[in-house]
Amino acid sequence: MALTDRLPRHLFSTRGWGLLAAGVVSLLAAQVMGRRDLLSLGILLIVLPLVSLAGIRLLKPRFKVYREFSPASVETSSTTTVRLAVARTGPATGQVIMEERLPSRFGESPAFRFPSRAATGGTSRYEYHLRSGKRGQFVIGPVTAEFTDPFGLSLHRHAIDDGDTLTVTPAAVELPATGLAGARGNDGVTATRIRANPSDDDVMTREYRHGDPMRRVHWAATARHGALMVRQEESVTTPEATIILDQRWSAFARGPGAAFSATSGEDGHELITSDTFEWAVTAAMSVSAHLAERNYALRFLDPAGEAAFLHSPSAPEPEAEEYTGSAGLQSIAESLAAIQLSGAHHAAHHAAPESGQRAFDDRLMDKLSAHRQRGPIMAILGHVQAAEARSLSAAAGFGANAFAIIVTDHPGECHDAVESLRSGGWRAVAITPATSVAAAWSSFDQRDAAAATAAADVRRATGVSR
Repeated sequence: MALTDRLPRHLFSTRGWGLLAAGVVSLLAAQVMGRRDLLSLGILLIVLPLVSLAGIRLLKPRFKVYREFSPASVETSSTTTVRLAVARTGPATGQVIMEERLPSRFGESPAFRFPSRAATGGTSRYEYHLRSGKRGQFVIGPVTAEFTDPFGLSLHRHAIDDGDTLTVTPAAVELPATGLAGARGNDGVTATRIRANPSDDDVMTREYRHGDPMRRVHWAATARHGALMVRQEESVTTPEATIILDQRWSAFARGPGAAFSATSGEDGHELITSDTFEWAVTAAMSVSAHLAERNYALRFLDPAGEAAFLHSPSAPEPEAEEYTGSAGLQSIAESLAAIQLSGAHHAAHHAAPESGQRAFDDRLMDKLSAHRQRGPIMAILGHVQAAEARSLSAAAGFGANAFAIIVTDHPGECHDAVESLRSGGWRAVAITPATSVAAAWSSFDQRDAAAATAAADVRRATGVSR
């Protein structure tokens, strides 16, 4: 048994190896005894496995594989169901042992027999579940099949499909409903309601046209113009938020001690990231979900003013900047699935100078200016230098409100950057990856409350009332 275990199992079965061994013994016996019948038997025993090996490689059974993920993309730590349907498209053979190849992070690859006991119409169906604790894109499959010839002498294993890509998106953290919701969005929401239900002061009118409902007749304007006039209500607008997502290598890879993780080639697309960047990605997903629930249209930019997901391999529309509704939120989630650090770097994962456009320059300012005062600006940043913060500080004037979260392993080193942003009108905080996203979100409220308390104390001390 120990000898058969050492034999290559991808060429012949135990029966095939046995025939080959018997053939060799017959040839040796024919040589010693001078028997022609033993010579013929030995040749037959050796040729038969070899012919079966050649035949199974030339006349491979053909199959069609259908693979479906439910849901099609899954959040981290959630479960997706994989459904396989395997149908034979070539000549019938006996039972086939199949295996679905999985990246190592998903554990042992499932194996199954074809046809299954519940096969119908020549199609066998199988089902199993997957869960990943990390975001990314992972190649599930291919299905490999191990075939044998009709005599069970030779074996051949090969892939019968190309596999499919499973997208694992970052899970959103539920954010508290703080007072920031009013500061960020009530101006937009209120404007929407005013336009949807116009008053006599702000209503626009036009002449009556055949088919206009009589309930839209504006009688005051009709009396003034001497002709039948109807309300021409303005279209309902949607509040808008701009999110600047930092993804620069230099902002998240500071020093040789920076913690990096990267998926291997067998797991899927290579993903260069760090603990601080993973925090930023989760924050971006959480803020997007929080604002989308409040009917915000979202716009994503990077520090250079480009579309934030331009270089994300998982982005459905890499050049898109604006997202609305549940479909837009799903597109954001998929785009964040495989986003990674950009900029010059090498295999040793040491920081190198950035290439391309500078961060927070005129291109970003032009993009923000084009949507001036349409809603809040949220910047999710890595380690920012004081000079970079001074360049970004002027952008606060383009938003109804401006919020910045700097995530870094050393918040104290960003003190000057935080102060520069605050002096420019930003509400800015610097936190570590150990801080929860919800706590960082609430910190803006806490700072506003502390500032209001301090102002009240000053007014009481000086005897000044509002």
